[in-house]
Amino acid sequence: MIKNLFHKLLGKPAAEKRRRPSFGKRVEVPASIHHIDPALVDDRAKDVVQTLRRAGFDAYIVGGAVRDLLVGLKPKDFDVATNATPEEVKRLFRRAFIIGRRFRIVHVVYGRGREHEVIEVSTFRAYLDAADAAHVNGNEKTSRRALEGVEHAVDASGRLLRDNVWGPQEEDAARRDFTINAMYYDPESEIVVDYHKGMADVQKRVIRMIGEPALRYHEDPVRIIRAIRFAAKLSPLGFKADKATVAPLRDCLPLLTHVPQSRMFDEMLKLLQTGHAMATVELLARLGFADAIYPLLGLAVDRASDPFVRGALQDTDRRVGEGKPVAPSFLLACLLWQDVREAWQRQVHAHKPAFVALQDAIDEVFEARIGDVSGRGKLAADMREIWMMQPRFDKRTGNGPYSLVAQLRFRAGFDFFRLRASVGEVTDELADWWQTFSTANDAVRDDLLAEAREQQRQQQKQARQATTGKVKPTGKVHRVSGASLSTASEESVEAEASAQGQAETLHGEPDSAPARKRRKRHRKGTAAGIDAPPAADMGAAEPSASSSISTPSTQPGMAVSQEAASASAAGGDDERDLAAAPPKRRRRRKPAASAEGDAPRQAADD
Repeated sequence: MIKNLFHKLLGKPAAEKRRRPSFGKRVEVPASIHHIDPALVDDRAKDVVQTLRRAGFDAYIVGGAVRDLLVGLKPKDFDVATNATPEEVKRLFRRAFIIGRRFRIVHVVYGRGREHEVIEVSTFRAYLDAADAAHVNGNEKTSRRALEGVEHAVDASGRLLRDNVWGPQEEDAARRDFTINAMYYDPESEIVVDYHKGMADVQKRVIRMIGEPALRYHEDPVRIIRAIRFAAKLSPLGFKADKATVAPLRDCLPLLTHVPQSRMFDEMLKLLQTGHAMATVELLARLGFADAIYPLLGLAVDRASDPFVRGALQDTDRRVGEGKPVAPSFLLACLLWQDVREAWQRQVHAHKPAFVALQDAIDEVFEARIGDVSGRGKLAADMREIWMMQPRFDKRTGNGPYSLVAQLRFRAGFDFFRLRASVGEVTDELADWWQTFSTANDAVRDDLLAEAREQQRQQQKQARQATTGKVKPTGKVHRVSGASLSTASEESVEAEASAQGQAETLHGEPDSAPARKRRKRHRKGTAAGIDAPPAADMGAAEPSASSSISTPSTQPGMAVSQEAASASAAGGDDERDLAAAPPKRRRRRKPAASAEGDAPRQAADD
């Protein structure tokens, strides 16, 4: 009585008003009633239980695995509960690792690589009153030093920061969240141990919180998210949340602000990657407080009607249902693609190169949507790689396609590209081309690239025609000698080119050759080995019209060059006339070989 008076003066609750929770009554349900199929139990989970039993400890399969077994589903994950401490569990298995600070558990690993499986082993925990726990200001990250060596601690709101006090099985069942998750299955005797009428709730398809819901939400606000996840996951089986469990949810939402953002980010991913993303989004839309849980979750609810985001959510559910792995980076990349695309367009309009603009857009979206929470590590790197691949799918020439399909994340990038094609952002033809190229052999790939190059040339040709507005001339272009061009004809050609416009001068075929031949005025002679003027050069190119054109006598070198070209082509007596012609150069170069072989040498011998 005096003690209660002191508590009243100090503002503390009276000791007798603290009610010890009910730990329930142990009920063992035989196989004839629960009808669990032993074939659905994982052999590795059985091995963990048997190893602990042989060492003298109690061990049971526990949690959601038992719930799934009771409704005839094969669990994806198996958890084991035991009275052995984490250190004792670790000593019994070759590959076992103690993890966690808030709840210390052991991961027993079987297999390697992608085929590995983890069995999570936890120790029975004692049910302790929050009033008896150590009180710490801050959360797990801001109060790490204060939490060192503490086994049971809460923050100012009553949220558990440390819960590593071991106890009996009945207390461990009382500290679990929902009745359907608080049953223990013994794979050897095939009995189910039930303390809180979980078997009856499974049969009634009811999700009910153990104890007073509001108090349990204060102990761990993440239970709010777990209640939503279980309601969405089990809704196809007919489960519904109890009214008393749902009633305090909205009032307890502010408690989530005390949870570290990294944990909230992980819980948000669980909501979208358990194989029931669409059901979760629809439930959150009905409840109306997705934004209060996590901003990205609210964005998913708002954009669920968008065909691209909806397709990504449905694809994730499908892969989980088929037992295939899913990556959070792919789903988040789809969710934020609209922001990246809009930011990319703004950067391009600011006259930045396409790839630089895309990188800047990605950085902008990361800062606005994700910040520093799990978005700067491997998750962000995978999302960035998926986005940066998208412009590369437009390039189908050179070695680009080979290097792209060799990328480690090519499959994720292509799945993203295929999803874009399904909503009309890119053509199905292009997506099909990449699908064929990625699975074909080298010969087929070469044919595909040749076809893509030809298609690209045709597109460029059509683009040029659309720009100039007239069809390019076809047929053979006849060249004429520069000596036969008069000043009037040159002016008429220049006038015609000017009338055709600047675009055709740059990109189209010229109507006549003189303008092009003027750029080749200093080409070497082929027969005499000297520089020939444009007239001689064009005359050799078109002998039918210009070979008879003579040059002025004041330029004997040009005459010799022209005669040498004619002699080389004709042979016979003309070669001697060519040898008798007096050279006008001081130093004679070695004559070049003509079309008839050694004609100059024969002329010299004669």
